[in-house]
Amino acid sequence: MITFTINGLKASAERGTTILEAARFLGFPIPTLCHMEGLTPYGACRLCIVEIGEGENAKLVTSCTYPVEEGLKVRTASRRVVRARKMILELLLASSPQSKTIQDLAAAHDVRQQRFRQEYEDCILCGLCVRMCKEQMVAGAIGFRGRGEDRSVGTPFDIKSEKCRLCGGCIYVCPVCQLRCTYTEPEKAICGGCANLSPPCIEKDRFNDIMCYMDPCVACEIKENEE
Repeated sequence: MITFTINGLKASAERGTTILEAARFLGFPIPTLCHMEGLTPYGACRLCIVEIGEGENAKLVTSCTYPVEEGLKVRTASRRVVRARKMILELLLASSPQSKTIQDLAAAHDVRQQRFRQEYEDCILCGLCVRMCKEQMVAGAIGFRGRGEDRSVGTPFDIKSEKCRLCGGCIYVCPVCQLRCTYTEPEKAICGGCANLSPPCIEKDRFNDIMCYMDPCVACEIKENEE
């Protein structure tokens, strides 16, 4: 067993346990976006950052990929951590302001505004869809391509994948696909996710028959209330 300190509390965990796993087991909440049980930790969203060490040697690390170490001192909600998380959420909001998942995370962490230029990107490169396709669906039909600002998710060489079974797993886990309807008028209560008009997913023309995975579906609720 590994002995360490988290938020001033002496704790122990099995060797190989990540800080995120240990913190959640002990009841310390750490927000995540790209992490999902059953999928390999990726550390892309950076929301799960915690502060380890003390004094000038203290640093921020992603808790989903950093294993607990003997004598490690961890702080999950220090001033430095909270400030960094809010900055990350502001950047995510600028990239995908209509994402229900990101909106809820921002609200939960008291982010009331974002100071960056709106980009309205379709993908935040969290890697959930790539890992779901490869690890759970055992298909590997999609993956990352390009580097830097040209990095994106898609099929190799933009060729239609024969391995894709149209299972919808990538849509199910995608935080950007889970859009929140921003309209108050019933006839305009379509965000593109519900009606599958323009889902922000790879190869958009291939998912016309996939059912919406929003829960709850705002447009459906309005329709039921009208009836």
